[in-house]
Order: sequence, then structure tokens, then C-alpha cells
Amino acid sequence: MKAVQLQEYGGPEVLKMVEIERPVPTGREVLVEIKAIGVNYADTARREGQYVVKTPLPFIPGAEIAGVVAAVGEKVTTVMPGTRVVTLIESGGYSEFALADERSLIPLPDQLDFQNAAALPLQGLSAYHVLKTMGRLEKGETVLVHASAGGVGTLAVQLAKLFGAGKIIATASSAEKLELARQMGADVLVNYTESTWVEQVLEATGGKGVDVALEMVGGDVFNKTLKCLATFGRLVVFGAASGEQSKMYPSSLMARNQSVIGFFLPQIMKKPELLQPSLVELLTYLGEGKLKLTIGGVFPLEDTAVVHQLLQSRKTTGKLILEP
Repeated sequence: MKAVQLQEYGGPEVLKMVEIERPVPTGREVLVEIKAIGVNYADTARREGQYVVKTPLPFIPGAEIAGVVAAVGEKVTTVMPGTRVVTLIESGGYSEFALADERSLIPLPDQLDFQNAAALPLQGLSAYHVLKTMGRLEKGETVLVHASAGGVGTLAVQLAKLFGAGKIIATASSAEKLELARQMGADVLVNYTESTWVEQVLEATGGKGVDVALEMVGGDVFNKTLKCLATFGRLVVFGAASGEQSKMYPSSLMARNQSVIGFFLPQIMKKPELLQPSLVELLTYLGEGKLKLTIGGVFPLEDTAVVHQLLQSRKTTGKLILEP
């Protein structure tokens, strides 16, 4: 089968198309014939050797796949070949086939196509758990969503509204992206390329600050976001897209009972009691038309390097999808 693999860390050019043996499922494993692959910032961090956990080489990126069950291991009891599914895997998604644990599979509703299915799990689950599990968002609270026109951002704005947020403040780098955030349900739009964006956020909250802030840029953006936090506010860190680490003084959180919380989706994936109900809830929102997915582009697998370049240019909106 064909797969995109990296044998060294580096830029998009290290992603190479290779021919490898098709895996064979055993035990509770299922072989999925992949129809659509979600592309994420985590994939670029894997490629650069900057991921939260070590990336072994050679490595096939890709954690988010939708497709059809092609074969099953001898202990599989819940799915059959031919079943349309979506799932998250640790690695191996940039390929024509991949193995997944049967317990991680979610059957697809008939009305949901593979592209939209692949656009949902990783970023949908991230937005869901950053807001609800880690951010502990309560009805009426104010939320700050950075990069609100991106894959996680567009979903976070919508979910914050569904969860009862009183005010959603969305940041992005252009008028076009901010308009998309407005269409998703944002109440206040802030261009973070403007030097006064912190003051704009505070003004929108009457000087109080935001109750929950979603931060995945790092560097200076982290420190400025901390200034936007209200008393008892929670800042949830779920990435460092800038590649820059931030310095902070923990004692500075004490005066206003503020929290800085880390989020890493694979830890949620290890807890079926958290993972399964939340993914089913997301698919239900989608099926009922309460959640809209934004597909920023669909590309053939051989264009993976180009897709990584586009993603890291921060000029895209919504979700980028690969197809084998």
C-alpha cells in the first residue's frame, strides 16, 4: 500500500511517498480502508520532532481517519467488514490502510460523508474537552477563542454557544477570517495583529476579563492572553503553533485565583468513558445541523507536503483533508 512517511525531522520536504506492506489485523484490531484523512498541527509538530511526546523514526503521521472496515481480527465482535467508520489512531493515518482498535471506532451516520467525518474527531474533541472538561465552562461565562477561523476555532466558537456561553470573543488575523467567526456565532471580533488586541478584549468584558481562554499559539500570545483572564479565570493551553515557549510566574495567578491548565487529547483517548460519549454528542450535533464543519480544502495524498505548507502559513480557514 502507499503511505506518506518521514525518516528524518524537518520541513514539509521530508514527507515522502513510500510503498509498504499492508498491515494485518489481529485480536481486537480492525483494518480500515481509508477514504479521508484529517490534517492537524499535531502532524506538523510530529514532522519537526517538536511533539509533546517523542516521535519515533521512520514515522507515518495521521491520527484522524474515516473509511470502511476492510478486515477484522479474530476477537472483534462489534463491527463487520463494510462498516463505515471514523476513528482516532496514534499514527499511520497518511496511508491507504491503517489499523485501529475496535473500541475506538464510531459508525458513521448515513448522511455524513467521509470528508466531513474526518474533519470532526480530533479538532471537535479538542474543542469539546478544552471548553467543557478542562475549561469547565459554565452557562453565561465569557470565552476567548484564538485562531477562531481554524479547524479547532470554528468548532470551539459553535460549541461554546451550544454550551451556553454568555459572550464569545473571537480573534483572527484578517477581516475575512473574523467574518467566518461571526458566522459561526462569535459575539465580539478582535484582530490579533493589532497591538491593542488585549485592550479590546478587556473593553469587551467591561474590564472584568474572560472566564475561559483557549490558547495554542505560545510565546507572547500566551502572556498577553493571561492578561485577559478574569478572577477565577481558566486559561487552557493545547498547543504552541508559534514554536515558542512562554515564561510565567506561577505566583502571579494567586491574587485573582486564576488557573493555567494543559490539555493533550491522547490522554482523553485513553479514557473511553470521556471519549465515546463526547464523540457521539458531537456527531449528534452534526446530524441535527447544530454544528457546521468548514472544509478548507481536499487534496490527494501525494500533495501532503503542500498541505503542510499551507497549514503552517496560517492563510487557510477550516479543515484540510487528504484523500488516498
